[in-house]
Amino acid sequence: MVHTMKLMPSPFNMIRSGNKTIELRLYDSKRRKIKTGDTIIFKNTDEPLETLEVKVIELYIFDSFKALYRELPLLKCGYTKEDIDMASPDDMDKYYTKEEQEKYGVVGIKIALQE
Repeated sequence: MVHTMKLMPSPFNMIRSGNKTIELRLYDSKRRKIKTGDTIIFKNTDEPLETLEVKVIELYIFDSFKALYRELPLLKCGYTKEDIDMASPDDMDKYYTKEEQEKYGVVGIKIALQE
């Protein structure tokens, strides 16, 4: 199955460069349809015609970003060596409310670029 998601330029470029291999999302009804082996097409929010095609390698499902941040390698989730010391599960609050996080849970989607 093929899924389409929007992605801001910074994480988009980090995936393209191979530095970001785990995409963090709310585990809502749209993300619950994703299965290992599926394809995701990411669209750059600033350049909608610019896309990346990735394969889903694994899904890491958690009750909260706090639990996810304890278990997953944050340098693969979009943080850099420069900002890793400041990484916090609260960083995800700008994308999803605490209520949404509690209602749906969260997912780390391990991906690999498709050639």
